[in-house]
Amino acid sequence: MFNADFTDNKSSQKQSTNNVVVDDDVPVVDMTPTFSPVGSTYGDRAKEDGQYIAMEYDGVRPLPFASQDENNNNAGFAPSVMSSVMTAEGLADPAGFLIICCVVLIGDMNRGVLFPIMWPLVQELGGNAVWLGYAVGSFSFGRIIASPTLGKWSIEYGYSKTLVTSTLIMLVGCIFFANVYSVGSLYFLVLSQIVLGIGSATLGVTRAYVAEITATRQRTTYIALLTAVQYGGFTVTPIFGAFFMWILQNRRYEVGFFVFDQYSAAAYFMVSLCGITLFLLMTRFQARYRTKPAAKSKKSSRTAERDELADRTTFLGITTYSAALLGCMLLNVSTKGSIGSFETMGISFAESHFGLQPEVAGLIVSLNGMIGVGFLLGMGTLGKFLTDVQMILGGIFVCALGIISFAAIDSVENGADNSIYHYIIGIFMIYGVGYPIGHTAVIGLFSKVVGRRPQGTLQGYFASAGSLARILFPIMSGYIAHYDSLNTVFIVLFVNLVVSNCFVAICRKTLEALSV
Repeated sequence: MFNADFTDNKSSQKQSTNNVVVDDDVPVVDMTPTFSPVGSTYGDRAKEDGQYIAMEYDGVRPLPFASQDENNNNAGFAPSVMSSVMTAEGLADPAGFLIICCVVLIGDMNRGVLFPIMWPLVQELGGNAVWLGYAVGSFSFGRIIASPTLGKWSIEYGYSKTLVTSTLIMLVGCIFFANVYSVGSLYFLVLSQIVLGIGSATLGVTRAYVAEITATRQRTTYIALLTAVQYGGFTVTPIFGAFFMWILQNRRYEVGFFVFDQYSAAAYFMVSLCGITLFLLMTRFQARYRTKPAAKSKKSSRTAERDELADRTTFLGITTYSAALLGCMLLNVSTKGSIGSFETMGISFAESHFGLQPEVAGLIVSLNGMIGVGFLLGMGTLGKFLTDVQMILGGIFVCALGIISFAAIDSVENGADNSIYHYIIGIFMIYGVGYPIGHTAVIGLFSKVVGRRPQGTLQGYFASAGSLARILFPIMSGYIAHYDSLNTVFIVLFVNLVVSNCFVAICRKTLEALSV
């Protein structure tokens, strides 16, 4: 075991401990091995001034070696990314990050795999576009009621217990969905979607975890990787749902109590993935808790300037910091709501305006989702040339163009002969470029504005804001499409995104200053 005591030594330029050279004018905290707390050990001081909250392993806490200079908050080094609690480069826990990616993947696969199935299932159960809106929105309703609670649990009980609990709930929701067609009730469909939403309401928890094991300047890159997994789960995996619908069309197999058909096979497929993820969480995931640091580090000049800006009072009567968080949440609502409307109307729109079967439409969305994942994987490169704010402006602009391109076309029923290439290009602009870049930049911006404050609860509220949008926008779209037309839906979504971009452009300097 070790006990390393570092103190300031003004008489010498450098000192070496454990073969690592540390500047003598940097205050370094005495570190001793500790055992994990039963719950959160946040103290009053950490809650008041929002200091960096270190995370601690179940066993002995590894010794970090990090430094700060007057102009760079993130200057630092560590013997390896595996031995540091917070690293200047890379991840503090690569294995944990991969398991977190699995959790995020299955959470949004429950939305993506079932995407091509939802509309035919609603029709089979006697529902219409309004019921489709309720079915899609109920998933997000489950997320919105559970996200803040799971965010708090991640602080009080740790990430491992929180994620195991949520994944178990998700597994139950998959079993419910697999039996919707057998039960034959639209209300049971809504119930299964709510349970699935509750089980997958861990976006805030997973983002908080990633935020705490990455350095600030690299956070958008790793958040983008996590979002690439999430986005792939939603947009790429509809191909699995389309496959199950195609191979099991008009077929039905019974194995004991289990019934496999075109509506249930995908859900049982998700049950197996939930089981695998549970195994990884219970056997391979390193449980982490937050613990208050032993000493308060000196603020750099850049941090002091940012804190002074954050504490200013706006005309709304709230601080600039609070206003920026609120603005990011509204941007989340705007972007998530727009894609939520397409999730609701996408299959029926492809069918009514382009004569496409659900399997074909799901395949097109999947292929463009793959392109979107490619852009997300390249967010680190984009971040070298563009700020988060610039990526938000560009992404929302492209997404808005894709949406408005559908507003003027007529339906096949009215004699229109719309080219499938129009549908492919529009979906490419929305799913392949606009939404993945713009929305991921919003997530990264929010995380940077929060900074070193505890992120679990705030990320939970941020995720709830997105889930609220996925409730309101699909239901709104369902009613507008039912009582007016899909063209009006596209116009409303376009105006929503244009207004959002105007807000970002007006507040650009403040958002960039708070996110450095």
